[in-house]
Amino acid sequence: MVDIKSVARKVIQDETVAIQNLINYIDDDFEAVVRLIYKNKGRVIITGIGKSAIIATKIVATMNSTGTPAVFMHAADAIHGDLGMIREEDVVICVSKSGNTPEIKVLIPLIRNNGNNNIVAMVSNTDSFLAKNSLYVLKAKVEKEACPLNLAPTNSTTAQLVLGDALAMCLVECRSFSSRDFARFHPGGSLGKRLYTRVSDVYDETNRPCITRDAGIRPVILAMSKGRLGAVAIVDEEERLEGIITDGDLRRMMEKYDDVDGLTAKDVMSKSPKTISEEELAYNAYRMMEQNSITQLVVVDNERHYKGMVHIHDILREGVV
Repeated sequence: MVDIKSVARKVIQDETVAIQNLINYIDDDFEAVVRLIYKNKGRVIITGIGKSAIIATKIVATMNSTGTPAVFMHAADAIHGDLGMIREEDVVICVSKSGNTPEIKVLIPLIRNNGNNNIVAMVSNTDSFLAKNSLYVLKAKVEKEACPLNLAPTNSTTAQLVLGDALAMCLVECRSFSSRDFARFHPGGSLGKRLYTRVSDVYDETNRPCITRDAGIRPVILAMSKGRLGAVAIVDEEERLEGIITDGDLRRMMEKYDDVDGLTAKDVMSKSPKTISEEELAYNAYRMMEQNSITQLVVVDNERHYKGMVHIHDILREGVV
């Protein structure tokens, strides 16, 4: 009977060692490739065959999403017309474990004949045809596969994947690629919304429950009820924020006072409400509410003029989190 857990653990251990060993192969060639891509005006064309081609598509996706224009070209399709996508200014990365596959041996001279010498090998076998005929070599070296037969690409494809991630993340640093840049390439889903949706996009600026500090408790309750935000802002004559009364403040008021008829807003309000700008990210508003265990923030401008309130339901409804 196969000890399934032991087999799985051994595979993970083998791949962990293979990845750890890559640290030893981050050399001058790796740095030169990063600088070449960063300074280059063209695209990155990434090609491969078999399982390496699948890894190449993932590296392409990572680069495109982080500001480096990249295109996948299957090595077999390249010699049947796709070679035309390569321009002289492009950087071509060939991903291969052996570096000696027939398709690669045919492809490399064709790329050069078309006027492109920016060929980079990502290869395990550094004595291969690919390595010897490339401008730079990214060493995705592995001693063996995690496969018990040492046949199925496992350690080798994991090493390629990790080396591709390292390449892409170095380019992120070189470009000073920011979360705002990232949002431009990921506008869909909660991730995109988290990075570009602002408070101004989610709160209802027409719903502005507010009252003056001298108002009685009954008008306070009516204003809060009308706004349906669980709070009412306290403002001065120029609508600058002075405080806030929440439904929690009203409950505490009822517990503290036997007679509330003579009370005014200033007797009950919290004088230091949590505020936020319209231009702040809605996700940051959500985090602020979460950290302070509250359900709304008062929206103000730079002069603390009251603009309205953003409620946690506004953010959840928009799908930001």
